[in-house]
Order: sequence, then C-alpha cells, then structure tokens
Amino acid sequence: MNFRRRSGPPFRWSTVLWALVAPRRRQRTAPTLAGALLIALALGLGTAAYNAGSNILFITLSLLLACLILSGVLAWLNLRGVTWRLRMPPPFRVGQDAVVGITVTNAKRILPAHALWFDLAVRCVEEVGPARAETTLTGRGIDVKAALARADAAEARTRLFLDSRLAAAGERALEWTFRPGRRGRMRIELERVGSLYPFGFLQKDIATGVAAEIVVWPAVIDYQRRPAGVSPRSAGLRRTTRTGGGTDLLALRRYAPGDSHRLIHWKASARAGRLLVRQFAAEAGERHVLWLRTDAAGWPRAEQFERAVSLAATLAEDLFRADRLAGVALDAGPLVTVRRGRDLEAWLDRLAAIAPRPAAAGEPAWARGGAGVVTFAPDGRHAVSALLHGEPFATA
Repeated sequence: MNFRRRSGPPFRWSTVLWALVAPRRRQRTAPTLAGALLIALALGLGTAAYNAGSNILFITLSLLLACLILSGVLAWLNLRGVTWRLRMPPPFRVGQDAVVGITVTNAKRILPAHALWFDLAVRCVEEVGPARAETTLTGRGIDVKAALARADAAEARTRLFLDSRLAAAGERALEWTFRPGRRGRMRIELERVGSLYPFGFLQKDIATGVAAEIVVWPAVIDYQRRPAGVSPRSAGLRRTTRTGGGTDLLALRRYAPGDSHRLIHWKASARAGRLLVRQFAAEAGERHVLWLRTDAAGWPRAEQFERAVSLAATLAEDLFRADRLAGVALDAGPLVTVRRGRDLEAWLDRLAAIAPRPAAAGEPAWARGGAGVVTFAPDGRHAVSALLHGEPFATA
C-alpha cells in the first residue's frame, strides 16, 4: 500500500519539544508503578547527591533522569504516525457471535510501532427525550450514583494487544468477537490506544474518539408450527412460475455439474444431442402478512414481549425464504410490502428498536379484510402464539 506524505509545516525541533512538554488534548502520559518507584529513587539520589557532593551520585541521578526522558520520547515516537479504523461487518443478532475489527496502519517511513493496545467497549444507546436541566439541589428524585453508573456501564469491554512489531508502512488487522445480550442500537467505541513501550516506566495513551453505532436484530427463536392454523383457503397449493421442487414441469435446460441424474430427460437429451434436465414449478401456500402490535396493555410481561419480537423476526425470515411473506406492519402503521432482502432487513431494524407503548386509536384500513394476517398474542404466562384467522399458527 502506498502512503502519501501530508503537506504541512516544515519540521522543527521546537515543535517536537513543545509536543513532549504540552501534548495535544486527549493524550495522556502517566508513570506506572515501576516509573513511580524510579522517580522516587531519583528524588532520593538527588537529595543525597546535593548533601554529600558526590560525583558518582550525580552521575547516577543523570542516568535515571535520562532514562525517564528517553522513555517519554520513544513513547511519543512509537504512537506518532499510527492510525486506526473500525470494521464492523453486519448483521448483528442477539445471542450470536459478532466480530469487530480494527485495522492498524503505521504511516512512518522508518520506525516500526511496538506493543500497542486498544480498549474497546460496547454500550447501549438509550433513546430518551430532552430533559430540563436541573442541579442536584433542585432536582427531585435524581440518583446521581445511578446516573453515573449507567453512563459508565458497558455491555462488553475488552483490550486487544498488538503482539508483534508493526513495520514501517505496514498494516495489521485485529479482531474481537463478542455476543450481544439484547436488541437495539449499540455504540461501539474505540476508547483509548496506548503503549508501555519502551521500558514500562511511562504509560502513553490517546483517547481516540472513534465510535460507530450498530443495530442488533432480535434473537432467532425456536418455535413450533401448528397445522391447525392453516385455513381452508391456504390448505391448497398454488402454482408459481418460480423454479422449485413441485410436480408441474416448467422447462428444460442444459445439464450443469451438480444436478441430480434423476432430473435428466433422456428422450429430450437423445433428440437434442446433449444432456437436458427438467425444471419444475414451485408450489407455495398462501402469502401472509405479519402484524405486530406493541400495545402495553396487551403485553404486561416484558419477557413475553421480547419473545414476541423474536418470533416476529424469525417468522419473517422463514416466510421470506419460502416466498410466503407478503408484507409486514407495526401497530396502526401502513402495510409494508416485502419484495427484496432490503425490505426484510428494514423490518428487522424496526423490530430492534420497538418497545411497548400505548395503543393507537383505530384500525388500519388494510387489516379490515384479515386474509392471511398473522397477529401475535400472549399464550399463558411465558409462551407467545402467532394467530392466523384466530387459530394458532406458530407457538414459541
């Protein structure tokens, strides 16, 4: 990979010295335990050297101070010219492993980078309305400790290490695998990048400010299909022009590696002089509309509501793969037709962010017919049923 040198002011040693004395914002250099002991030892040696007037003690003091200064300079050079970016390939689902990647690039021409570490955190993004500013004296019912704990809470946190040197003009990829615990919008933050290089006396770290938001889809849930939920109108199959495993012959096509030998049409192949296989029309049942209502009165138990959301997401994916999903709807909103994978993903994004809320007045016009509409309702204290024409269609 080719790197272009950025145009900027000419190199000056005064700029380097000022950067060491007064670093930029979000950069921090702090002594470690070994560094604190070294500083204490230097103070003791300095006091003894001035009292005793011993040249040996002065030489030892100068070596200790030079070691500290050299450690700071090398730590600054180690992080200079190093860039990083987050990689988050979707999708993200509750209960499934998700991978977050960091691409580290060393833009320096000569010096490598050593012993870097990266702090990553995943936090839930809570969508709350604007609140009036209040102090701890005038505010009522404000739990300051709880608010600070929520602000500092993280769904998951880790530290990734660059276990080997990163050569000049080199690039390295690091990965972190975590498992989201709940649906919704989450914020992945690369909090700090730091290093103990070279001697471990000083810890140099930088607050990056790099973050990105992701949408975590509901979990895939196991459910049981109920044959009783199939209405007489949907009991019969209808023929479509899509190729599949039905019984009606749709067309003949040339044989391709991997086709079953049972599909070869031997008579047509003999006439054409090449192998031809049969294609059958697919058979599909009635197409359904998934309608999820988030009425808080209808979902008194939070765990049942979460199960209903997961069932709505899983059913939508399964019906879409079977070409039996006509559309989706939420509360009194419009009916959204699902034709492509992007439409299904948009539905999963909406399910990731919903919460129980007061029921909307009225019923949408599209739901008055009720043909093929699947609704969701609690079933007992823990289970959830998907109802078609008032009968169980699936239970989870």
